Amino acid sequence: MLPALVFAQRWRGDYGRRPYDRNGVPVWEVDKNFPGDLFTFARVRYDSYSGRGRGGGWDTDYPDSDLNFSLRLQQLTTIKVNPEHKVVDLTDEDLRDYPFLYMIEPGGLSFSEAEVIALREYCLSGGFLMVDDFWGDTQYENLAYELSRVFPDRRPEEVPLSHQIFHIVYDMKEKPQVPSIHSARYGVSWENARDGSDTTTPYYKAIYDDKDRIMVFICHNTDLGDGWEREGENRDYFAEYSVKKAYPMGINIVTYAMTH
Repeated sequence: MLPALVFAQRWRGDYGRRPYDRNGVPVWEVDKNFPGDLFTFARVRYDSYSGRGRGGGWDTDYPDSDLNFSLRLQQLTTIKVNPEHKVVDLTDEDLRDYPFLYMIEPGGLSFSEAEVIALREYCLSGGFLMVDDFWGDTQYENLAYELSRVFPDRRPEEVPLSHQIFHIVYDMKEKPQVPSIHSARYGVSWENARDGSDTTTPYYKAIYDDKDRIMVFICHNTDLGDGWEREGENRDYFAEYSVKKAYPMGINIVTYAMTH
């Protein structure tokens, strides 16, 4: 569990409205002498949608999840964090300026050929992609197909709980499953899949480089982003899912990405 005294719940509006609708998330000071020496939460924007399975958009949970996670990462670790998040396209020339990328709701995306090449080069050059918030077999099959285009010779593998990514900062005793706040209100820790497949078990899969470094980390049948976005809306959800699961796992993932 995260430190209780540091990690008090921050209700929406605690700090008043901020420019560009930060929804109460404060802006913290950064060292102006080293503007590039900061972790920036970078979210992948995509405008393709294949229609296979049910997927949302690249901006699901945006921007609250990005802002809240950046705040908590700044508060709870020694990582120097940019208070401003970033939205990037895979084909951006400055993509490699962001060693960590977050992609959400990939159940229906379809990469362009340019995106396939750009993502492959980014990952093989040391970049890290986290994929989050998609449910059921059909959505996973869609992502797996798209990643097979990026890495024709590599396949996602289930990551054992013993892997350091589950323990590098916070010692996770299980692979965490975070439902949407709406599902949690019905007393369940999963979300239903449109195809009817079983979603009660979370899976964490990875694609590795030749040195066994995780390049792509896939969080399937779980929604860590909702645990970040919705932290200020319900005390029970905050205590059970934000504090115990979403933030510890997210911090572990980013710490692994930044140290490997």
